[in-house]
Amino acid sequence: MSVTFPAFEQDPTRPPIPGLIGSGPAMQKVFALTRRVARSNASVLLLGETGTGKELIAKAIHQTSQRATGPFVRVNCGALSESLLESELFGHVRGSFTGAIANRTGRFEAAHTGTIFLDEINSTTPKLQVKLLRVLQEREFERVGDTQTVRVDTRVVAASNRDLLSLVETDDFREDLYYRLNVVPINLPPLRERPEDIPELVGHFLTYYNEENDRYVTHIDPKALEALQNYHWPGNVRELQNYVERAVVMADGDELASELLPENVLAGPKLRSTGGRTKAADLESLTFDLVQQGLASAGPQEDNLHAKVVNRVERELIAQVMASCDSVQTKAATKLGINRNTLHKKLKEYGLDGEE
Repeated sequence: MSVTFPAFEQDPTRPPIPGLIGSGPAMQKVFALTRRVARSNASVLLLGETGTGKELIAKAIHQTSQRATGPFVRVNCGALSESLLESELFGHVRGSFTGAIANRTGRFEAAHTGTIFLDEINSTTPKLQVKLLRVLQEREFERVGDTQTVRVDTRVVAASNRDLLSLVETDDFREDLYYRLNVVPINLPPLRERPEDIPELVGHFLTYYNEENDRYVTHIDPKALEALQNYHWPGNVRELQNYVERAVVMADGDELASELLPENVLAGPKLRSTGGRTKAADLESLTFDLVQQGLASAGPQEDNLHAKVVNRVERELIAQVMASCDSVQTKAATKLGINRNTLHKKLKEYGLDGEE
């Protein structure tokens, strides 16, 4: 039997935030913090994996603030070299470098009375970080090649898909700039940690792409929905959006069937072995050994065996990774592929926070 997506009804006690979807507890905390911080002029630091919706939260902060009538300017700091990014952010005067044939207004000036969103702030160089720190503290700067000081009233929302504190520890990011940006941090959970929001997200994307492509896909095969909720989503919401768009385009009727999903989704959750994360083969071997131990020690009437074995596997894995990283939580979290807050909770949960 297919699943039909009803229209989502907002809680009347909580006015909706434009463009944001998620009724699960994790995202409701994010939305509540977004509403609260929007009323201030404080700098905001958005932390989360690629595709978790950091730009949407940045826009929501702007749209629900007193600066909503001002401009919202986005800058991808990871897309430009140091010299080009400096000119992009602060502008330049004619003749300041080769190719500067006219004066140019920078993004900070363009965002005056509004909000500037600095995406991938972690990719900025130490030289540029000094200039950013001055803007945050003094609200002033000079254009490239100019001596005249420009003052601006611009709110800064920055985002990073890496743990900035770990970059501070390795001297790859200025500590003073980190604390100036980190006035109000908002951590966006990855999609794999909020599977309860997937049906609502699928319904939203179905509606959007039905209108875009003049289609009428309003149902989903329960097996397809189960596969979506069990998948690990390395690309997060952006990846889900792409798969729903493809399914709408390829569907013959009004149902999103499981065969319309890619093989990697139907294959179920798997660990990635890239980017320094824990290798799947190592975990598979460890899991097998621990499962055998758990089965051997369990009595015939043992209750909740599955949960106990899973917890034992997870505890042993975290303990081994922490040992291999000399108990440095930021390194261990990166190796495990989770954020540091999640690791900290797991360490406390399993009683590992006090171990050598």
